[in-house]
Amino acid sequence: MEISLQTVYDNLEKIDRVDATTSAVYRQLAQDILADPEIDLTWRKAISDRLNQVNHELTVHAHVDDDSY
Repeated sequence: MEISLQTVYDNLEKIDRVDATTSAVYRQLAQDILADPEIDLTWRKAISDRLNQVNHELTVHAHVDDDSY
């Protein structure tokens, strides 16, 4: 199945609203793009930035009240 770069980019924004399996698929697709030097650097940078942003937001919002730091 061929998936567009735009779809991968857009899916990353929904990563916090999907189940864990779908989230893993979205992340894997993004990682595959980042690892492919034949994909335009502009797209790889945009996807990398979005993935980093989502990871940061999930980390910040994943705090559970009984966690100890």
